[in-house]
Amino acid sequence: QVHLEESGGGSVVAGGSLTLSCTASRRTLCMAWFRQAPGKGREGVASVYSGSIVSRAPKSMDDRFTAYQDSSRFALYLEMSGLKSEDSGMYYCAAKDSHPCSAAFGAAQEYTWWGQGTQVTVSS
Repeated sequence: QVHLEESGGGSVVAGGSLTLSCTASRRTLCMAWFRQAPGKGREGVASVYSGSIVSRAPKSMDDRFTAYQDSSRFALYLEMSGLKSEDSGMYYCAAKDSHPCSAAFGAAQEYTWWGQGTQVTVSS
């Protein structure tokens, strides 16, 4: 069992920045960020396998979002800049010990462990 805990969410004005953190109770092979806006499905943001980025944020987030792990690989971060109102939602950290390590559409169901999420609200 792996416990994941996210932090760093909050309310910002459009154009602002936030850095989300996810701490795992143990090292896992694959960690990822997903997000979910009200009334929408869970959307992949980025995944990291053994410390190396595997799948990057979709085009809508590209160049604004950066995911990375620390050297211990117990923590996963998501740096977000140039935030837009459409970036608002609950951001979840997920992890698993298997392949593939992806945040593509439909990949959410393949993850074993999930955090409770951290809310990001961007006001225009």
